[in-house]
Amino acid sequence: MGTILVGTASWTDKSLIQCGRYYPLDVKTAEQRLRYYASEFPIVEVDSSYYAIPSEQTVRLWAERTPGDFVFDVKAFRMFTQHQTAPRVLPKYIRESLPLDKKSLYYKDMPGELLDALWNEFRNALLPLKEAGKLGIVLFQFPPWFLANKPNLAHIEQCVERMNGFRLAVEFRNETWFYERTRERTFAFEREHGIAHVVVDEPQGFKSSIPAVWEVTCPDVAVVRLHGRNRDTWEKRGLAAASERFNYLYSEEEVVELARPVRTLARKARTVHVLLNTNHEDQGQVNARALTRELAASK
Repeated sequence: MGTILVGTASWTDKSLIQCGRYYPLDVKTAEQRLRYYASEFPIVEVDSSYYAIPSEQTVRLWAERTPGDFVFDVKAFRMFTQHQTAPRVLPKYIRESLPLDKKSLYYKDMPGELLDALWNEFRNALLPLKEAGKLGIVLFQFPPWFLANKPNLAHIEQCVERMNGFRLAVEFRNETWFYERTRERTFAFEREHGIAHVVVDEPQGFKSSIPAVWEVTCPDVAVVRLHGRNRDTWEKRGLAAASERFNYLYSEEEVVELARPVRTLARKARTVHVLLNTNHEDQGQVNARALTRELAASK
């Protein structure tokens, strides 16, 4: 049986801090919050790296403020996953070198030498975690318009090459990757390139829904991201914050239901990372505690 690590997607969400139910009143600083979180959970997902590449100093502090066996999964910077990106979030010297004057950019808009620089910035930012043995996977979460086709497979291959030496996990958000005729090709591609398939739990029956496919494509690590099952908010427009979309507390029955396939993954992979993305207020921590208890009770 492999090791199962359960944690949450982020430890600094605004609604988590404001709700006042997770962090004690005397836990107020960034350092105190991370130390407190890491005293309870063995793993966390860094979400802020999707919005902007963190500084090496910030990442070094994450490594220093957590126990020796603590694990960080890090979400890839948004431009690398073909999401639109505002120039203002790019490193200053890259931003000032842009030949284009646009409010938003895509991967294809970037000149080759600036892409090289951007990838270097991202890899270098992660080195303090890697050198400390605390970096788990780098999560590439592709957008709903990222279809299962040859150009996109080629882009993933480029991501693998750019991140040589790092363990990648891919979360698809377009169902074409899991059609009956494409599913095995998707898994074969991931196995060939050493990519961990990301299992998701989320509302079904929507255009943006992806099925939960409990498959292991990398023997070192399997990744599960639990987004909740809130059908009312899944595709709702005009939400005040992204966390509202994932506003969900798993029931006791649902936790028992989820624990079974998680344990099955642990029989096929050395480590299983389970991240609760129900990040409205303290729901991620509540759900993570419940799943941790269930997994411990059913050993």
